[in-house]
Amino acid sequence: MNDSVDAAVSKGRGRPRAFDRQIALTRAMDTFWLKGFDGCAISDLTTAMNINSPSLYAAFGSKEDLFREALDLYGALEGDATQRALSGPRNIRDALGAMLKRSVEMFTRGPQPRGCMVMLGAMNVSADQKSLRTLLHKRQKQILDLIRKRMAMAVDDGEFAVSADIDGLSTLCAVLFTGLAVHAHDGAGRAKLNSAIDAFLATLPVQEKPAG
Repeated sequence: MNDSVDAAVSKGRGRPRAFDRQIALTRAMDTFWLKGFDGCAISDLTTAMNINSPSLYAAFGSKEDLFREALDLYGALEGDATQRALSGPRNIRDALGAMLKRSVEMFTRGPQPRGCMVMLGAMNVSADQKSLRTLLHKRQKQILDLIRKRMAMAVDDGEFAVSADIDGLSTLCAVLFTGLAVHAHDGAGRAKLNSAIDAFLATLPVQEKPAG
């Protein structure tokens, strides 16, 4: 399809869109996830999405609009899985272990490990992209809040002492999560990353519950 036909489609003249929007969005997510917002040229996105630039702008708006949609899709995939792992009927070690190891599996999947789109995106987006930095930092905080909430439940369940430093432990877990994403992106193997998770879990101040 040539540019003039694409332009007609984008103006809503009754022609069906010549591509599957959801597939194109998934490909955009994968490209942003691998390269980051600043590292992606429009040509990278159009090549990955198999569309031309007029079609991209007509369907998604600006590059920033496309990134926001891609980040929402990533959140639906990764964020929901993180929440399910933490909210399942597990003890605190098993819950955190499930969340972290499931994340490692996602970070290291495929021929080009990509780490975490949120954590690495927040680290790498340029300072002049203020709205995106704010959005990414908000998503980071959501991950930390999920971890903190699960650790607070461990206090209520008697797994942690009331005096346990929940803020400190939650931050430590979030720091580990970020480190796993960075090392996965740099090529660290799954076994090595899971070993680091096991070492962290062993340090948690879990109390033995009274028998009976």
